[in-house]
Amino acid sequence: MTSTSPGTSPFRHEAADRDAAPQFVLPLVVRIERAAPPARTDALETAARAVLTLLSDERATAEGGEWAEAVRNWQDARIRKVVRRARGAEWRKATELPGITVTGTAKETAAEVRVFPPVPLDGWPKELAKLQVSGTDLDDPEPPPAPAAGVPVLWLSPDLDMSAGKAMAQAGHGAQLAWWELSDADRATWRDAGFPLAVRTPSPERWAELTASGLPIVRDAGFTEIAPGSCTVVADHSKLK
Repeated sequence: MTSTSPGTSPFRHEAADRDAAPQFVLPLVVRIERAAPPARTDALETAARAVLTLLSDERATAEGGEWAEAVRNWQDARIRKVVRRARGAEWRKATELPGITVTGTAKETAAEVRVFPPVPLDGWPKELAKLQVSGTDLDDPEPPPAPAAGVPVLWLSPDLDMSAGKAMAQAGHGAQLAWWELSDADRATWRDAGFPLAVRTPSPERWAELTASGLPIVRDAGFTEIAPGSCTVVADHSKLK
């Protein structure tokens, strides 16, 4: 992930240095049972909230926290997130590893996403390494409603065709950019409210306005599915300030 934003991030090195640094990845696993898969939008929003939950967890933020070094190493390199899917026994085994499970807000078949502390790019735990990346093609049973008033919105590009897993990772990137832009007080307010947010796809005309607005933009590194430099998400966090 790269970003376009006037705000600050925890990067301690320039882009070239981050490319040369050891690469880490943030694993996310979405539960997809054959008989009751989650709705796409709920899964995207839950993935974004999972990323925020980990970023705000004391194990990741406190000096000497058990995840703090892994998070620093991850943020010092390229910010990568990979979403895999699990069901049944696979999901149960995944939940036994250190991590945080976040549940969606859908009334029926709410999404479940578990986020884990960052791991080396080639050092996934065996319980997660065997999970599939493909097959996360989820659908919404009906179009999602307009975002609630006062809720930050992660706007997905209407020009790109992304699998649900790819879009979940991009939504997570957008949430992370929004998090970096906020003051400590605004972060605390958002966290205490449970990280309310919406993920929506705007019209092409609205997308053009958003990408020129100065809001944080996610530009994908192009490792999977889409071309390098593609604008995937605009994070409208203005309602949090």
